[in-house]
Amino acid sequence: MKQKEKKRGTLSWMLEFAGMNKSAYLSSVIMAILSVTAGFLPYWFIAKVVRALIDGETDLKYYLIQCGFITICWLANKIFHTISTTLSHKATFGVLAEIRRRLTKKLSVMPLGDVLDEASGSYKNIIVERVDSIETSLAHIIPEVISNAVVPVGILVIMFKVDWRLTLCALISVPVGMIFYSLMMVGATESFQNTITKTKALNDTAVEYINGIEVIKAFSKTKTSYEKFRVAAKEGADCFVEWMRRCNLWQNLAMSLLPAQLLGLLPFAGWFYMTGRVDGPTTLLMIILSLGLVSPFMVVAAHVDNMSKMGSIIAEATSILEKREMKRPAEMIKKPIGNTIEFRDVHFGYKDQEVLHGINLTIKEGTVNALVGPSGSGKSTIAKLIASFWDVDAGSVTYGGVDLREIPLAQYNKYIAYVAQDNYLFDETVMENIRMGRPGATDEEVMNAAKACGCHDFIMKLEKGYDTIAGGAGGHLSGGERQRISIARAMLKNAPVVILDEATAYTDPENEALVQRSVAKLVKGKTLIVIAHRLSTITSADQIIVIEDGNVAATGTQEELLKNSQLYHDMWEAHVSAKDSEVA
Repeated sequence: MKQKEKKRGTLSWMLEFAGMNKSAYLSSVIMAILSVTAGFLPYWFIAKVVRALIDGETDLKYYLIQCGFITICWLANKIFHTISTTLSHKATFGVLAEIRRRLTKKLSVMPLGDVLDEASGSYKNIIVERVDSIETSLAHIIPEVISNAVVPVGILVIMFKVDWRLTLCALISVPVGMIFYSLMMVGATESFQNTITKTKALNDTAVEYINGIEVIKAFSKTKTSYEKFRVAAKEGADCFVEWMRRCNLWQNLAMSLLPAQLLGLLPFAGWFYMTGRVDGPTTLLMIILSLGLVSPFMVVAAHVDNMSKMGSIIAEATSILEKREMKRPAEMIKKPIGNTIEFRDVHFGYKDQEVLHGINLTIKEGTVNALVGPSGSGKSTIAKLIASFWDVDAGSVTYGGVDLREIPLAQYNKYIAYVAQDNYLFDETVMENIRMGRPGATDEEVMNAAKACGCHDFIMKLEKGYDTIAGGAGGHLSGGERQRISIARAMLKNAPVVILDEATAYTDPENEALVQRSVAKLVKGKTLIVIAHRLSTITSADQIIVIEDGNVAATGTQEELLKNSQLYHDMWEAHVSAKDSEVA
């Protein structure tokens, strides 16, 4: 409920976005007003020419001067429009870049659970497509709608001053056109939201289909999987087609009548002239002035539809910015002493389901600690709370005696090196992927880290060595290669606390010993927390922590747990039996 109260409106976001470069937008609006004014003035000069012709003016020089003014106004219209458009687009592209920076920065301070709740295709759709959708609102609507709304007001003031009766006649088509336009807009918000939902579903399905193509082919699921994508694509197209089909008649009627000022003006102007209510020059002037309303009316009408969509577009683009984030101070409040980690009555859950129930735990500085337990017991959750991927719901996690919530994220990230089972590599060179552990590292330091953890030889055998592109998510490399590069990245970071989520999970047997030695070098003299699935790899740990159903069931060394913990004893027996079966 509290979050809903803080939800900001479309206008608030629009003003903030435009305010990022308000001087450029203000200049753009001024240029646009000058452009529209210059576009209207030729009608005034044409009226003077026609009136002179009626009055019998025969001076050719007079007509040439009027034509010169018309030419100057036409050129001014184009020049001012070009300047206005250039200014607004330059400002808008800067704003879009800033919005994207805000969105990506927001993702870095959001709880990881909230990030993972959305499919990656959804984030791509919002950050790329939805942000691009704001371009029309900012670059076109701001200068063009304002200018094309201001100038017609001036024309109408002149028309009312000349003859208010004929002015009202000229405006008859506007309310009629607006009636049809209102009929067109019935259900527009819902229809547009439906297109967003269907497009989002299509994006998510496409990403899922492409990412899972290996599994789809391996298990002959091509037909069923492609059918899901085909249905999503058809629904994505049909929602637009149906919306346009429903609006087509009303839109055509509205767009035909809104600018049809002559439809109401000509019959009454002719009648007024024939009955002597107005003279010929006045009638002609009113007709020409009404023609000056047509172009601005058309521009404003063309953007009304975009303005009606703006709420949904900005809601999509700003949905990330309005999400909750982990609160951290900008500067260090209290400096940690050492790197001992403590859990004090920690409760934590995903959405409405609590998964950790009052965890109390101490991980001493410089020790090796293993988290073990059945699948889904909460091992990874504990490790990720230590890495500050989430905030606890209750209780506290401290580092060096300081609550993690009192340490700036950027600073705390320097204390932790996290190596997961399936580490992500960027579509960059192997060199740059390792360097991300410490962005300021030299090439030599990167290579030394790779050599220290046994990566150098296999990297040099790659097509371009360290300059080999890893591919999206490291797709050009094997699972074992990705994991070893991730270990090298963690080694280069040289953080005092290392968290390993089964660091050898994707390593082939012949390289496992090499990776184990690499890990041993990585964690030498550091605090190590390892999520262990193969119990034989953690028998020498200083502390083994048994997790069961979100609780600490037992802690101790291998010998102590075999004696005192039935759960660990059963897990060890199962592990030994499995190893014996493999040997057999």
